[in-house]
Parts: sequence; C-alpha cells; structure tokens
Amino acid sequence: MELLRFATAGSVDDGKSTLIGRLLYDSKAIFEDQLEAVERVSIQRGNDYTDLALLTDGLRAEREQGITIDVAYRYFATPARKFIIADTPGHVQYTRNMVTGNSTADLTMVLVDARMGIVEQTRRHAFLASLLRVPHLLVCINKMDLVNYDQEVFDRICAEFTAFASRLDVADLTFIPISALKGDNVVTRSTNMDWYQGTSLLHHLETVYIASDRNLIDPRMPVQWVVRPHAAEYHDYRGYAGRIDGGVFRPGDEVLILPSGLTTTIAGIDTFEGPVEEAFAPMSVTMRLADNIDISRGDMICRPHNKPVVGQDLEAMVCWMTDKPLKVGDFMMLKHTTRWVKAVVRDLHYRLDVNTLHRDEGATTLTLNEVGRVALRVTQPLFYDPYRRNRQTGSFILADEGSNITAGAGMLLRPN
Repeated sequence: MELLRFATAGSVDDGKSTLIGRLLYDSKAIFEDQLEAVERVSIQRGNDYTDLALLTDGLRAEREQGITIDVAYRYFATPARKFIIADTPGHVQYTRNMVTGNSTADLTMVLVDARMGIVEQTRRHAFLASLLRVPHLLVCINKMDLVNYDQEVFDRICAEFTAFASRLDVADLTFIPISALKGDNVVTRSTNMDWYQGTSLLHHLETVYIASDRNLIDPRMPVQWVVRPHAAEYHDYRGYAGRIDGGVFRPGDEVLILPSGLTTTIAGIDTFEGPVEEAFAPMSVTMRLADNIDISRGDMICRPHNKPVVGQDLEAMVCWMTDKPLKVGDFMMLKHTTRWVKAVVRDLHYRLDVNTLHRDEGATTLTLNEVGRVALRVTQPLFYDPYRRNRQTGSFILADEGSNITAGAGMLLRPN
C-alpha cells in the first residue's frame, strides 16, 4: 500500500493539532482509551467539548500552554493509503521543528485562520515548504464556522495566497475550506458549504498523485553497511546494504563505484523478503556485485554514464537550528547520506528574510531559525545531486564538533 508523508504548517492557533485530531477521530484511527483520556483532560480543563488537539499535543508544556512545541508523529491508514503525519509547531521560536517535520514530507498542509487571513507565519511556513521542495502544498482555510461559511472570505484568502505563492517554487497548490472543530470537509463533504465543489481533505490525501515525485532517473545508492555473514550457508556471501536514493537498479546493470571509479555489474539484489528483479527509491536493499571490489561505508553506487556531482567546495542554503550563531571560519562536522566529513564555513553570501524574501548580503552570522546561502569546504569529496533534483542526495546536516548536536540543515545547490 502506498505511503504518504504529510506535515502541518501555519501560525499559532490556526488549528493544526485540532485538525489532525479530527482527522484521526473521524477516520476511526484512535483507540477508545485514547479518546477517554482526551475527554477526561478536556473536562478537567473546563472545556464543554472534546479537545481533539490533545491527541497530538502530548508534552505537559504543550497541554498547559495550549500550543505545539515539538514535532508529533502519528500514523494511520485507510483502505486507500498509509499515512505518517508530522504535526509541527506554528510559533516562530520553533521554526527549526517545522523544518524538521517537513523535510521528509510529500505534502505540506498549511492552515489559515479564516478570521485572520494570511499572516507572517503563513508566509514563513509556505516559503520554507517551497525551499524544502515539498512537492504538494495544500492550504486549508480553517474555522469557516466562525465566519458563517462565507464563500467571499474563502475566495479572498485564496487570491491573496495565490499571489504570494507566485513568488515561490510551488508545483501543486490546492485550497480546501474546513472547520476542524466541527468536522466540515475533513473526512466527508460539508453541507454547510454547498458552494464548494471540491473534495474533502481526506479524499485529497488519499488521491493526490505522488508516484512521480521521487527521482527515478538518476540511480544512486550510498553504501551503509558491508554484509559478510559468518553462517555456513552464506559461505563467501558479500553484499553492500543501503537505501536506494534515486533511480532504478536491476541485476545485470553495469555500475560505477565512487570514489574508486571502478566498474562492475550487479549480480543480485536481496531484500528481507528475498531477491528482487529491480530496486528503486526508497527501498532498502543489499546489492551483490560480480567482482570483489574494495567498497566501504560512505561510498556511492551509481551508473557509469549517470554520475552525481563530485566536489569539496559546496554551495548550500542552510537553516540554522541552534543558539550558537554560524560564522565564517567555523569548523563543523557534516553528514551527507552515509558519510561524515569535516567542513569549514568559507563564506556567508547572504541571509534570507523568509517573510519578505529580501537577501541581506551584509549579514555576518546566521542565528537560530535563520536561513542563508553558505559556501562550505569539506575534507573529502562528496557525491551529491542538487537538492532541486534529488532531496536525498542533495541534503545534509551540520553538527557541532564539540557537543555533537545538530546545528543546521542544508540543501545543496548546483555548483557554480
């Protein structure tokens, strides 16, 4: 069954957690004891309704303050699809959490309060979703019950958001009017908005086309592990395990190993369920090769006539995620696919204002939750594709050398 990963986005109190709770509740994806716990807490807080936001806001601080702080992941399925939901925070202070939740999403669901319209955080999160190359953007105009289900309000917000999105790199944009609290247009079509001729939210999630979103053109497999079982029945077995990050591999294909530059052919492809005749993203497989070649973790298996970029001088957009500012000359650890290397910040070209899209070329640092274009130099060549072409081989994280905490997330650009 096909899997759809989607994440929420939008400003504080736009109803992201309530919508996810309503989606889980109306699609019968929660257990009775979970619902009883939510009803009990709702009564303790003095609510005259069941606060479905409590299904995802699990931290004590989140329940006390009524806001989402950390990313909450929830899983459910319908007969049509499996889903992984990332409920991300809306407060500007937790922008890094929003970036984390949307980095692996197939679809970003941006919520807009029908009473407030497009606000600063709406623009910020829509821009970040486009920067992260999330293929599908779904804008849910929430709290329509509080504006008497007025079509003019919906049309006005759609027009304003469309004008802003024209400045972004958005491939697929959809609008749905909803009420997360009342359930209008969440799982079933609402009778309160007869003027809306589109589908419900759940139907859109079940049918949005994602099969062509992954890169199936450029074969890429970073080696994660060399498999050498010691059991007698696996005598002389040597395989190279990893996740396919692009393209399609088949037994008999000629492949190139980087960085050695040696070529060989694929003898077989094994999975947990057994051998397969082809492997494609995002499958995890063990590849057997016809020749014994020195291959280790961090090497890349690709095709001889379809190679990634190989380089040590990198240009990237970086989202900074820690309190210690990023400065030119800083030394960091960089993780790209399965390879760790040391990196130095050579230049900060500009800091990007994610609200106005203005480039501040005089900036000297990146601070918490800021985004900028950075030049890096790494100690060993990386095998990568521009992030625009492949989100897996085009992304990396930066870690502090001393504390080992994740300091930033980067998206590689095409080399100059």
